Amino acid sequence: MSQLRVLLLVLIAGLLAWGGWSFFSPGTESQAPAPSYTPPATDQPISPIPQHLQLDKRLVALGRRLFHDPRLSHDDTISCASCHLLTKAGADAQPLAVGIGGQVSTVNTPTVFNSAFNFRQFWDGRAASLEEQAEGPIHNPVEMASNWREVIAKLERDADYPSEFAAIWPAAGKRAITAGHIQSAIAEFERSLITPDAPFDRYLRGDPQALSAAARQGWELFRNLGCIACHQGVNVGGNMYANLGVMGDYFADRGKPLLKSDLGRFNITGREEDRHLFKVPGLRNVERTAPYFHDGAIATLDKAVDTMARYQLGVSLSVEQRKALLAFLGSLNGTLPEAAP
Repeated sequence: MSQLRVLLLVLIAGLLAWGGWSFFSPGTESQAPAPSYTPPATDQPISPIPQHLQLDKRLVALGRRLFHDPRLSHDDTISCASCHLLTKAGADAQPLAVGIGGQVSTVNTPTVFNSAFNFRQFWDGRAASLEEQAEGPIHNPVEMASNWREVIAKLERDADYPSEFAAIWPAAGKRAITAGHIQSAIAEFERSLITPDAPFDRYLRGDPQALSAAARQGWELFRNLGCIACHQGVNVGGNMYANLGVMGDYFADRGKPLLKSDLGRFNITGREEDRHLFKVPGLRNVERTAPYFHDGAIATLDKAVDTMARYQLGVSLSVEQRKALLAFLGSLNGTLPEAAP
């Protein structure tokens, strides 16, 4: 890699670490909500996940119950947890999400863990907040195929929900079960799903022994190759958009027809420059969330690393380089949230 290219990638990483993703995604930053967590100032492009977030415990408890309630779907078979399994690192271990009636989506389920640190939600970034994201699957005909009127009517017939909602929103009384309140509760629960205390977090906090020699080598390689230009911040990603196939035509080489979901951000903006533009996925717990990419086409992390190097950086990795990068990525595995509903 030329010195000029390394310098350019480092400059980009620096801009992104200081909030420069807005330069690459005009027109979106003003719509994003205030972050759930502002990391302390640091000279590192990645910040550790906090041990705790200040959240409303009653709202989290209500959101946890709603997250696992299949009555949010039309036929009472699909809950949020059907695709975002807390026992599978907040994803579902399937190439493509499966919804109501066994319908198969065209995109891979992203992990819900650490989603509070994403600047937008969904692969194409169409939701500005977790609250906004929460209503998407409910109305999606492939996922839950329901609507707010139907969902609210079901919850109002429940023995406990009316009093639980009223206790949190007393001013609303018997009308406390609303779309907005459901969204608030689910979003607050999702904010609680953080995975702190990864070995790399301990390393960032000053423990040099937290990383193995291979992981330290991988961290150095991760920066020098330019992976850090897109994967940085608290979530090691999730704070900018990037084109899939910067240094090669991923979709032409993939070997299957182009789908609407492959157009990414273009489906939202209609701008040609947004074709194949996707929210960069966070790499926290990435070792646990196979398969990979928006289309679920990559089965293993080793293959994902090799594919990213080829199509995003124009680099062919040696076996030793892949092993080092995999060791670093393994150091991003944090403490998983409690799985019980």
